[in-house]
Amino acid sequence: MSNTKHIVVIGAGIVGAVTGLELARRGHRVTIIEPGEPGGEHAASYGNGGWLSPSLVVPLSLPGLWRKLPGYLLDPVGPLTIRWCHLPRLAPWLIRFLLAGLSARRVEKTAWALHPLVADCHLRHDELAAEAGVSDLIERKGQLQVYRSRADFEAEGMGMTWHLRRLTGCTWTELNAEQIRLREPALDPRYTFGVVLDGYNCVKPGLYVAALVRRARSLGVELKQARALGFRSEGGRVTAVVTDDGDVVCDDVVISAGVHSKTLAAAAGDRVSLEAERGYHVEISDMDPLPRNRLLLMDGPMANTPSRFGLRITGHVEFSHLDEPADWRRAEVLKQFTIGAYRLTRNPDRIRFWMGARPSTPDYLPVIGRASRLSNVIHAFGHGHIGVASSPNTARAVADIIENRPPPFELAPYSPRRFSLLGRLRPIAAG
Repeated sequence: MSNTKHIVVIGAGIVGAVTGLELARRGHRVTIIEPGEPGGEHAASYGNGGWLSPSLVVPLSLPGLWRKLPGYLLDPVGPLTIRWCHLPRLAPWLIRFLLAGLSARRVEKTAWALHPLVADCHLRHDELAAEAGVSDLIERKGQLQVYRSRADFEAEGMGMTWHLRRLTGCTWTELNAEQIRLREPALDPRYTFGVVLDGYNCVKPGLYVAALVRRARSLGVELKQARALGFRSEGGRVTAVVTDDGDVVCDDVVISAGVHSKTLAAAAGDRVSLEAERGYHVEISDMDPLPRNRLLLMDGPMANTPSRFGLRITGHVEFSHLDEPADWRRAEVLKQFTIGAYRLTRNPDRIRFWMGARPSTPDYLPVIGRASRLSNVIHAFGHGHIGVASSPNTARAVADIIENRPPPFELAPYSPRRFSLLGRLRPIAAG
C-alpha cells in the first residue's frame, strides 16, 4: 500500500484484537498496546457469554424500566443491582440510561443502530476463527430461550424485546413444553414455552482473543505489554502514545481499552458517558448431565453455554466502582439457580467464579469515530454486552475511517460527541 501507516491500537480485548488483525490485513504496520496477557482474565472479553447472533439488537433500557429501579436499589443480588454508595456518582449515567429507554421510538432507533454491527456477526466470526486456526471455538448452534409460560414470553420487556427483533428481520421458532423436553430432557418441567433463535456460540472467548492476537502477530503486528497513559501531540494530531514503558511514535491511534477508554478519550477531547457494568460468570467443569443446547433461562435471567470445557453461566448486571471488591453472592445465585433448573445426577464440585467490567454507555451503543481534539485518534470502545459479536464490523469501520474510505454503515449513531449538548444539537458526519 502506498498509504501504509503505523497505527497503535490501545487494548487487546476482542475489539482491539480484531481491529489490529483487520488493519494488518490491509497492509498497515500495527502495534497493540496491552498491559496484560491477551485473552486474560482481566479483560471483559474473557467473561463474555459468547452469543453471536443478529438477535442482539435489544438494549438494556426499555420502556417501563424506571418503575423497577427502586427494587433494583433494594435487592443486592437481583438481576440488575446498583450499589447505594455509588448512586450519586452514577446518577448522570443512570438518568441517560433511563431516558434512552423512555419510549418505543427511542429503543427502535437503538435497535436499528445495533443491527449493522451484529447482522452477520456469526458468519464473520466463523471466518475469523478459521483464519486463526480455532474453528472449534465457534459452535454453530442456536439458542434456546425457555419461559415458564407463553404469557411470560409475550410480556418480556413489555413486549418490546420481540418487537425489536422482528423489526430488524430476526426470525425464531416457538416450542411447546413437549418439544422443549425433547431438546433438553434434563430441564426442569416448569419451563413450558420456548423460543429457538439462530446464531453461533463462542465457547471460550478468552482463548479466542488470544488466538486472534497470535494470528495478528503472525502478520507482523507487534504486541507491546505496557499501559497507555496519554498522548503527545502537535498541531491537533497525536505524534506518540505515552506508556509506562516509553513513548510509541505513530501515525494514528485506536482507543479500544475497555472501561479505561474514558480517560484516554478525554485526553483526545471527548467526555463520554462510560461506566463499568460489572458482570459475573460461573464455570462448572463437571456438570452431569451437561445441557445439550445453549440455553437462556428467562426466569433468571441467565445464559447457560455448554461446551467441552463444561458449562458457563452468565447473567446479571451490577453497577459499582471499578475497584470495588466482588460480591460473590451474585455468582452463587447464578450457580444455585442453574443447578436447580436441571435434574442432576450429582451436585457438581468443580466450580469457578469470575467477575469483570463491561465498558457500557447509557444508550447501549458503542463509541466509534474520530476524536474531537486529536484528529488521528479513532474511538472504538463501549460495546457493553455485544463486544464479541460486534467486533468484526467495528474493526471494518475503524479501518475505513483510517483509510478515509466510506464506512460500511452510517456511523453517526456512535458519535463520541453525542454525549455533549452541542453534539446532540449538531450531529457530525460519520468518520
